[in-house]
Amino acid sequence: MGLSLSELKEVARTMCMPAFTGGQIAKWLYTRHISLIDEMTDISKENREKLKAEYSVGSLAPLECMKSSDGTLKYLFPTDSGKYVETVYIPEKERATLCVSSQVGCKMNCLFCQTGKQGFDGNLTAKDIINQIYSLPERDSLTNIVFMGQGEPMDNLDNVLKATQILTSGYGYAWSPKRITVSSVGILKPLKRFLDESECHVAISLHTPIHEQRAMLMPAERGATVEEIVSLLRNYDFTHQRRLSFEYIVFGGLNDTMAHARELVKLLNGLDCRINLIRYHKIPDVDLKEADEKKMETMRDYLTKHGIYTTIRASRGQDISAACGLLSTARKEAEAER
Repeated sequence: MGLSLSELKEVARTMCMPAFTGGQIAKWLYTRHISLIDEMTDISKENREKLKAEYSVGSLAPLECMKSSDGTLKYLFPTDSGKYVETVYIPEKERATLCVSSQVGCKMNCLFCQTGKQGFDGNLTAKDIINQIYSLPERDSLTNIVFMGQGEPMDNLDNVLKATQILTSGYGYAWSPKRITVSSVGILKPLKRFLDESECHVAISLHTPIHEQRAMLMPAERGATVEEIVSLLRNYDFTHQRRLSFEYIVFGGLNDTMAHARELVKLLNGLDCRINLIRYHKIPDVDLKEADEKKMETMRDYLTKHGIYTTIRASRGQDISAACGLLSTARKEAEAER
């Protein structure tokens, strides 16, 4: 699992098997989701024995699951490196979205994010990313995937691109790129590469249009300002298939004023995009406040009136702390005490 078609063909070649065997393996993996090489019944027994001597399918079942009263499920998955990441399954009427992780911990250290408090503990491989889908009990009901879990996708771009290639290629899951959204705080060089090499939707973690304030919330602003990020995005076409969105966590008394709304209109003027306003839910030891619902509605209405389609995202999984970082942090701390 996690190997591309060309890599699977190379596996077949180096083991003196027909080249088409790589395609057979890909079908067994990404279409039929087998768990054992012996299940690849259109490959000769001799060749299956060769494969078993060197490889396994590699699927790893989740270790824990927490279920919210609203149906949201949070899974804790192991990685090949012996660490843990969280994956959140969000069912909604005719949709089912999976929020996947791309790193163990995160380097970005955003003030409001529990994952950032863990520090950085390694990149996920393409296999680790795909396993969050492959081994998900609800896999067959998925309609959308968002890379909005633990980690900064652009900081692990090679593996994120490889995973999305497997998800969208004909030999893999054959999903439309429109079903996948990849988020970023906005690291310019890898973001540009992602925009050039992928057709998946893009979501930028914005949270305030004001440089000094964003730098306080998100240290990454010191490396690439919000103005530079938006300037890069203006070079790409988001008027057709690909969608651009901005994630905006609303903090009470900090970024919820009409002055912020006006600055957002100025910053994003003429850019085909949408804004998702998100309620903040407190995490330990962080002095940020939840926003007033009326202020969020006023901000939404102003932005929409001025040409930026804006929604208030419904909170999900609040009773299980579905925001990533808390479950894996608890597991890590428990193991450290052993």
